[in-house]
Amino acid sequence: MSAFGDDVVNFSSVLKMAYNFLSGRDYLKKLKFREKKKLISVVLPFSDLVFAAGGVPVFPIRMESFVLNQYLVALNSASSFLGWGLTSKLLGFIKQFDALKILDTILDDVIKSINIKYNEMCDLGVESGISSDFCYGIKNLFGMHVSKGKNVDASLYFTIRCSAFNKYHESLKLLVPKQLWVDIPPRNIGNSEELLAEQLRKTIQNLEEITGNNVTDNSLNKQFRISNQIKRYYKTILYEISASDFYPCNPATFAVILSLISISFQDLNSNSQQYLENMANLVKEMRERMRKGIGMDVSHMPRIMLTPMFGGWEPETQDILYEMGARTIYADWDVFGLLEEVNVTKNNDPIQEYAKFLTNATSKIGCDNNTLTDSYLATAERLNVDGMVFNQLFGCHSVSNCYSMLREKVRRTLEIPITYINFNKIGENIEQVKTRLGAYMEILK
Repeated sequence: MSAFGDDVVNFSSVLKMAYNFLSGRDYLKKLKFREKKKLISVVLPFSDLVFAAGGVPVFPIRMESFVLNQYLVALNSASSFLGWGLTSKLLGFIKQFDALKILDTILDDVIKSINIKYNEMCDLGVESGISSDFCYGIKNLFGMHVSKGKNVDASLYFTIRCSAFNKYHESLKLLVPKQLWVDIPPRNIGNSEELLAEQLRKTIQNLEEITGNNVTDNSLNKQFRISNQIKRYYKTILYEISASDFYPCNPATFAVILSLISISFQDLNSNSQQYLENMANLVKEMRERMRKGIGMDVSHMPRIMLTPMFGGWEPETQDILYEMGARTIYADWDVFGLLEEVNVTKNNDPIQEYAKFLTNATSKIGCDNNTLTDSYLATAERLNVDGMVFNQLFGCHSVSNCYSMLREKVRRTLEIPITYINFNKIGENIEQVKTRLGAYMEILK
């Protein structure tokens, strides 16, 4: 049993978010076949245009059939009568008499189920012809589309700095009926934002043709407001709650919550309004527990920023660090500028404002190592972390190669210890990770 098991039943928002992620298959089938909604594949947090067009953004792995913890299924059924909040309170009461610790396995099973499916998709990607020299993330994404690409109506793609990622998307022509491609111009072109805005207009026209809905300034701004509010709650968790010396749960639980948010943020579990409500409730639940003094004093535990993790990472790392006396923080989407808000000021052109947002975000994802490492530095400084662990992905030539530059900048500017761990596939190399992190933690003591 992982260290976080005994806390999760206290967060109805987390249980609901986990259920929404894992039960995506049935939910999406209902939207597609009963409500005639159009499913659009997305693999990074760029789902706003799809929502605004009345489509359904889908991180493809959510169309897979996951093994659901029986108690999580029962909780969802009970919530129909009691609501998630009362169900969670009832669960907390029942837990007092749970001598067999059955309830402690709920989030363990969620994470295990996700990890197993990620590895399956990685293996499927290689078996289906993607180069084994590519990183885990690309092999994984290709496998997802081999498995379920035929179920979506189109894929929406934004170019980033990774040439292998761009090649991967070209290969989807054989797997997905239609590709929508937004090529983000280099920033050094004087009219780059205008060029991008024009591409966005064409993409919106394509989405209108696919969904049969009209996209207006109002529908765009409505979606941007929802996304902006989600980002505010996300930042509240990162910069207010994670910075506290008292957590509303133990740090292992907190790390799992951050990882679940990071994964589900890519498509907002295909329902942005519901996701917003879950994030609002999560912040409320956390603040309420902290106000009542329910949780854990973590003032003695160093805060470690583990990054990047969006392309694949070993989830057990957070447990290893916890057992060694540290707390893990994930902040990839902030590093890459994807938690910045889109300006929705009255009379502004929402497409132009979205172009500005994308240009700023992809200056970090899609530019040189100097820009990328500066963003890592800025995020680590805002989070006031005590150390950094850099996750080097096998086969990654766009992010992992910035480590040498990042190490020098961190040591010179932030003066905090930094190390790296290697990652190829979930479940591999764990003993080496333990050894390396053990030596690293000796420096922090």
